[in-house]
Amino acid sequence: GEVSVGGEVVDDPDAEFDTTGFAFEIDGVSWPYFDKALILLNKPAGYECSQKPKHHPSVMSLLPAPLRERGVQPIGRLDEDTTGLLLLTDDGALIHKLTSPKHHVPKLYEARCKHPLTDAMVEQLLAGVELKEPEGKFQRPPEITQAEGAEIVDETLLRLTLVEGKYHQVKRMVAAVGNR
Repeated sequence: GEVSVGGEVVDDPDAEFDTTGFAFEIDGVSWPYFDKALILLNKPAGYECSQKPKHHPSVMSLLPAPLRERGVQPIGRLDEDTTGLLLLTDDGALIHKLTSPKHHVPKLYEARCKHPLTDAMVEQLLAGVELKEPEGKFQRPPEITQAEGAEIVDETLLRLTLVEGKYHQVKRMVAAVGNR
């Protein structure tokens, strides 16, 4: 007796409804039906963007159970210590469109750097830098990557626009120009 549609209590669990403009009520509160979920999450530090986290809790633990159960997943990944806007959805076509390199979708990052930024660093990022693996990590061949946009916001804050999504890319690009 807690669920109703159009004011009528629904007690048949197999009842079917046209989902166009569909809304239902639970305890008198109206809820619109959405075929696909799209969530904007302000990701705090200390969470992994993973369904199966290894070292830190998953961002999925920040979501209510009904959203986790419908299979939403992060669009892209932010490092455990990175904060910021994270999109999650259960729309596979949208995930592909936003993450596939062939679509060249720009992603905006702001990175607080340890040392003051210079115009020369920005020029290097725009021209392209060689990404190397950190010491002690499995050594892949160096990758060349280029920022679509780079600007100094304040002395140590860099705004970077990228269309790729490589492992620790922002950190590695900043390191490649002599900063952290």
